[in-house]
Amino acid sequence: MNETWAIAITLVVYKIALVLIGVVANRRTHDAEDFFLGGRGLGPWVAAISASASSSSAWTLLGVSGAAYAWGLGALWIAPACIGGFVINWYVLGPRLRRLSLADGSLTITDVLAGPPGSPGSTAIRRVCTAIVLLSLLAYVAAQFQGAGKTFHETFAMSTPAAVLLGAGIIVLYTLLGGFWAVSITDTLQGLVMAGAAIIVPIAALAAVGGPSGLMAGLSSVPTAGYDSLTRGMPPAAAAGFVVGLLGIGLGYPGQPHVVNRFMAIRDERSVVQGRRIAITWAVIMYAGMLLVGWCARVLLPELADKEVAFIQTTRALLPPVVAGVMIAAVLSAVMSTADSQLLVAASSVAHDLRGKDASTHAAAPLRRTRIVVVVLSAVAVALALFGSQEIFSRVLFAWTAMGAAFGPLLLVRVVGGPVRPGARLASIGLGFSLSVLAYSVPTMAGGPWERVMPFVVALVVAWWGRTDRS
Repeated sequence: MNETWAIAITLVVYKIALVLIGVVANRRTHDAEDFFLGGRGLGPWVAAISASASSSSAWTLLGVSGAAYAWGLGALWIAPACIGGFVINWYVLGPRLRRLSLADGSLTITDVLAGPPGSPGSTAIRRVCTAIVLLSLLAYVAAQFQGAGKTFHETFAMSTPAAVLLGAGIIVLYTLLGGFWAVSITDTLQGLVMAGAAIIVPIAALAAVGGPSGLMAGLSSVPTAGYDSLTRGMPPAAAAGFVVGLLGIGLGYPGQPHVVNRFMAIRDERSVVQGRRIAITWAVIMYAGMLLVGWCARVLLPELADKEVAFIQTTRALLPPVVAGVMIAAVLSAVMSTADSQLLVAASSVAHDLRGKDASTHAAAPLRRTRIVVVVLSAVAVALALFGSQEIFSRVLFAWTAMGAAFGPLLLVRVVGGPVRPGARLASIGLGFSLSVLAYSVPTMAGGPWERVMPFVVALVVAWWGRTDRS
């Protein structure tokens, strides 16, 4: 069996399994609470792996390995940034958000931030949150579809439009069928496939370059200046900005609606404790593995035109066809596990958040409306994927940072410090998002601490200052 057929069969079997999961999950989806939060019944493994896979998109397998390929040892800072984000979510945010959302019946992050419908500022906050979610997640989902396009193009020489449409169609199908249950179960399967890839491919790559000593020797011989330096050979001020900018990625984790909604759906406190161990172990495996793949790929395949295909090309070069098929399926797992969760959150923003959490969660109409919104948003994301920027790493980080600064600071203050006045809530959300967009728009500020840290800090100060019990 040649490589192309092995990969094709693997992917077909894999995608059939995803659709079947959607069909089964559809039987457990009776109302909006099931569709958005799975009836708040997630166990530790499903909650941990699905949340982890949702936060680690094509950006992790393709973007992080690509950054390591291009930057060398300087990419190492991505690991503590992202693992630190997992720690913040699972130790600080998760347990408190679960209790808070259960107590007030919130189904979405917007419900938590906006407060009861009709309360002061609730309508304005809901509208602003919905606009931010749609702008950010549509860019994010489009980047996931581009990841699918790159994977199919590198593997089968399939045209990008055909690849994007194929991947989008499968994701939309099982999301429509089963909602949150389908998304969570498929994300768990996909997260396990991703973890397997993050173990098998780095081990094969490290063996191919001659082990750790061979890798370090190979990195030292790369002609790119500063490739074997943790600060890429930059002068002190620029190096500090580079490191802080990368560490700032971790601040985005508490503000990702498609990730933290798992904490609202987890079934009990014991599951939170078990889930944090699983999730953080998964994160260490993923980010360490992808950094190793990128570094080894630079030694083994030094002339790649597109750095973001380092993982795919390393897999194809080193592994038998059937194993390579499973590993490349992991890339599509990363795409799907993020895109499906994001589509569900974006749809909930339009179909639920704008109406308020007092709307009926037990009628058929909200489900029909949400499913229609999923289809419409998917069509928009496909158009962005086909006609927008092709750089996955930068697009994902922009959407990640913008949502993180908009929602994360207020959410942390809300669960740790108590209620926040309506004006301060709206100001925190608006400042976090607008300052991120502004910094991203200025070339000298984009990608560094001005974009990834400053907006978060400003929004956090505003939210903390606005607490109702502040003395």
